[in-house]
Amino acid sequence: MRLELHPKQSAAFLSPATEILYGGAAGGGKSHLMRILAIALAIDCAGIQIYLFRRVHGDLWKNHMEGASSFFALLADFIGSGYVKVNTSDGEIIFWNGSKIFLCHCQHEKDWIKYQGAEIHLLLIDEITHFTEFLYRMLRGRCRLGSYVPPDKYKNKLPFVLAGGNPGGIGHHWVKQSFIDDCEPMTIRRMPKKEGGMLRQYIPAKLSDNPSMDDDYADKLEGLGNEFLVRAMLNGDWDIVAGAYFTEFRRDRHVIKPFNIPTGWARYRCFDWGSSRPFACYWFAVSDGTIKGIPRGALVAYREYYGMEAGKPNTGLKMTAKAVAKEIKRLDKEETTGSGGWGVADPAIFSVNGGISIAEDMRKEGVVWRRADNKRQAGWQQLRMRLQGDEETKQPLIFFFDACVHAIRTLPALQHDDHDIEDIDSDMEDHAADAIRYGCMARAIIKDTNIQKKTTFDVLCEMTDEKKPASKYRR
Repeated sequence: MRLELHPKQSAAFLSPATEILYGGAAGGGKSHLMRILAIALAIDCAGIQIYLFRRVHGDLWKNHMEGASSFFALLADFIGSGYVKVNTSDGEIIFWNGSKIFLCHCQHEKDWIKYQGAEIHLLLIDEITHFTEFLYRMLRGRCRLGSYVPPDKYKNKLPFVLAGGNPGGIGHHWVKQSFIDDCEPMTIRRMPKKEGGMLRQYIPAKLSDNPSMDDDYADKLEGLGNEFLVRAMLNGDWDIVAGAYFTEFRRDRHVIKPFNIPTGWARYRCFDWGSSRPFACYWFAVSDGTIKGIPRGALVAYREYYGMEAGKPNTGLKMTAKAVAKEIKRLDKEETTGSGGWGVADPAIFSVNGGISIAEDMRKEGVVWRRADNKRQAGWQQLRMRLQGDEETKQPLIFFFDACVHAIRTLPALQHDDHDIEDIDSDMEDHAADAIRYGCMARAIIKDTNIQKKTTFDVLCEMTDEKKPASKYRR
């Protein structure tokens, strides 16, 4: 048996990191790496307990137990001589020295309970973006040595987690936030205890890094038919999500460095409330066309206040409305709380359920809101039109300062609702998107200049005494 690895696979195999995400693009060789690593450590570390997971059992078996580079193929000589036994009914590969590889699946949240008593020395998760963050944390929490004493050369390596995955899937959001954002590839960093305390590393691998892949595989990926899907699968672009709702979002196109907002630009804010889930507040400035590259009528999100517990995506701070309002007032710097300023918020905050509404609590702290237009599909269309940009100039009509990290993080990860293709899956972290949607509806783009009906923009212009832009668009 020859256990061969290409350079990128070898980098993962030899890395001193103890929690690695490997991959990004399709065809990078992540599954083969996991099989080689499992076999090598099973042989080298007598008695080691290795768990290999995929979300669905059928995918697990097809990917790892069938084909020319499967466990059966790689271990054929050992199986033939009786040194290795494969128990297909229990999903176990048993080595002569007491080492075991367990082939596991964890399709539903509750399935982790089957493994709550496990002692995992090496955890391998294939297609990690198919897993929820909860499942990953629960499985990683089973990584422990217990009474097992590894060979000296592995004492600082075990327990060890190796995950492989591509952009997209239900776990894209948390995987990107945990392994990709704010960290250079190949960099090893010690995580705090609340994040597992391991040495974490992202090792990107593309099709070009895998010399054993078929020559025409790249052509197959190019032929997927969707530009954004090609970018995700072929290039491993984590800013693109397969099945993404806003395929128009581009970091290089919509994210800009901060600049001094001209005093004459109209400003307003938009807000989505949350307690157990994050709240989101954004400050927008409306371009008057005086800055090159920022068209007249374009929205610039120049400030973000996002109520998320550090390191825990989609988990709120459980702050009171008054506390949130005080911080908004502090950040506002009289930009929208003074004369002529305004803001729109989720209409739900005006509800009175046997007490004072959230809106009233915030008003007492000097933060006043008007009810936002909460039409979901119309709001998403307004945001999409701004992302697409002006038909003539091809310039975007919405921009984000790079300090708006949670908007930049969550917008490209949002996906279609399985039950309503025209809407966003509201189980995802959509709070920034909701707030931005309210902001876009407050400055709705109307392409038909013959429309006589008074729009939200007309009303707001009356409030602010702002001149309407002379354009074929009414923004």
